[in-house]
Amino acid sequence: MSAYAVLIPARYASTRLPAKALLSETGRPLVQYVWERARAAPGAPRVLVLTDDERIERAVQAFGGEVRRTRADHPSGTDRCAEAARDLTEPVVVNVQGDEPFFEPADLGALVGAVGQGADVATLGAPFADAAARAAPSAVKALVGPGGWAVGFQRAWPAEEDLRARGVREVLHHVGIYAFRRERLLEFPRLAPTAGEQRERLEQLRALEHGWRVRVLRASAPGFGVDTPEDYAEFVRRVRAAAGPGA
Repeated sequence: MSAYAVLIPARYASTRLPAKALLSETGRPLVQYVWERARAAPGAPRVLVLTDDERIERAVQAFGGEVRRTRADHPSGTDRCAEAARDLTEPVVVNVQGDEPFFEPADLGALVGAVGQGADVATLGAPFADAAARAAPSAVKALVGPGGWAVGFQRAWPAEEDLRARGVREVLHHVGIYAFRRERLLEFPRLAPTAGEQRERLEQLRALEHGWRVRVLRASAPGFGVDTPEDYAEFVRRVRAAAGPGA
């Protein structure tokens, strides 16, 4: 397996749940759970938290994590990762959002392997949990063609005729974790935004519509992003349930 680094972008001023990286009802900040799972990934990757805020920086230092301050004006987590990647030597960089606490560490190794086999970018998808998830615009649909190569990403459920015309083999619920060849990640902020990206508000379409090869792997577990107070309450419930009575 190629050497790789895991970068965890963690903003303070998140729109729907401010300061979520620091929420600590379980006794540890949310970002620490993400960092710990990344540290458990195969190949012993270097793991860095990227932030624009002193409070998150102090919290990461307190639990022994490596942290890097980045500019505050980045439009996306990928752009924040690209800034930090300039100083890295690892040939593959994995972007794990700081609000994804339940991913399977082994999936990061699988993504790195896919990049080593010719993908410019590799990401994850999982079967949809139910009809409500299929219908929700917040649940991004990964349109996957032969060989697991992405042919599109969108928020609406695609029409059957569109699936046939584009050669889609399956539609998965996209999990926003990405592995990049480092040189591609450095190139990403210089790419012009595309029509699909602007229409769907999905930055991965910029890579796809510029001709990059994007591979979609099956995730070992469904994604669970903490975006709202309700999501965080569910996160706390799951953590306490896993810890057992009295936790």
